[in-house]
This record gives sequence, C-alpha cells and structure tokens, in this order.
Amino acid sequence: MSRRRTLLKVIVLGDSGVGKTSLMNQYVHKKFSQQYKATIGADFVTKELQIDDRLVTLQIWDTAGQERFQSLGVAFYRGADCCVLVYDVNVMRSFDTLDTWHEEFLKQANPTDPTTFPFILLGNKIDIDGGNSRVVSEKKAREWCAAKGNIPYFETSAKEDHNVDPAFLSIARTAMANEHEQDIYFQGVPEAVPDTEQRGGCAC
Repeated sequence: MSRRRTLLKVIVLGDSGVGKTSLMNQYVHKKFSQQYKATIGADFVTKELQIDDRLVTLQIWDTAGQERFQSLGVAFYRGADCCVLVYDVNVMRSFDTLDTWHEEFLKQANPTDPTTFPFILLGNKIDIDGGNSRVVSEKKAREWCAAKGNIPYFETSAKEDHNVDPAFLSIARTAMANEHEQDIYFQGVPEAVPDTEQRGGCAC
C-alpha cells in the first residue's frame, strides 16, 4: 500500500505578542529571535512529519494578532483542519481574549460541526522570570479548556524550546483525526457526469 500524503491546514490565533511566530519558528526552523516583529496580515510555514504510516505536511498559518487585520480572517480560516489558540501566561488580557478568538474563528471558518471542531490551547512564555511573573495559573487554563469541550492544553516556551514539539505533534494528530472524518464523508461522491449526458433532457 502506498503511503498517503496528507496536507493539514492549521491556523494559529491569539493576541499580538504572545509568541505565535516564535513558536512556529522554533518548531519548524529550531530558531528563536529576541527581536519582536509584528506579523502583517498572515504568513505560513510548512513542516513535514511522519505520523504512524502517514506522511503529513503541516501548513501552519500565522495570523496577525492586531484587530485591524481580523477582516482577513475568512479567507485564511476556511478549510482549516485545526485551530491553535495561544496566550501569554504572564499577560491576563491575552487569556481573557481567548473567548473572542475562539468565537471569531468558528464564525469565520464556519465548520460543519462547531462543537467537534478541533482546537488546542498553548500557554506560552512560561520561562519568563523563572515563572514568577505568571498571572494565569495552569488550573485556570485547564478549566477554560474543559468548558470548551476538553481542548488539549500545553504550556510552552518558544525561547527554551519547551513542549513545542509535543504540542505540534498533538496538533497534527488532532488535525488528522478531523481530516480523516472528512475523507469518509467524501468517499460516496459519484464521478462527474460527462457533458454529453448533461445536455440532453429537461433544463428545468
């Protein structure tokens, strides 16, 4: 049996400055930069990995956290297999806005079943100040995840490369499960009818 190659589209959302781009760069390029540069619009990186017997290409979309770019959402969110929400454990506001990002994504992406669409939450920057400046507890984050249908939760540090690979592996597996359900759904689609057959008969 030939190995199937799967393309999975993953959207990363969260406030400006929570480390979305840093997480992606650490995961894909194993690099971390101290310099902050705001993402303009959206950008994506790809990473190939093997999960079980499947070759998977993760297409990870990094979207701008600023409100003024949110209107770009629709085009980027459509066709997503998984949505990653990121907040900074040291900034309460970035945690408080998670509800908004969650709702906004569901509204724009319009998945078939919003209740089962896969999300994952990452609490980033746990390395800062040795964890002493943290304002959002793990318990609080896990309660939020439980209220949203038991979303998987990872605490990460893009700078220290802590939990970044396990988080994205979980993201890939979650996206694959979602994509697999869609595969089954499309198996019964009939072949396209040739033009000649379509022309005859009633056009009503």
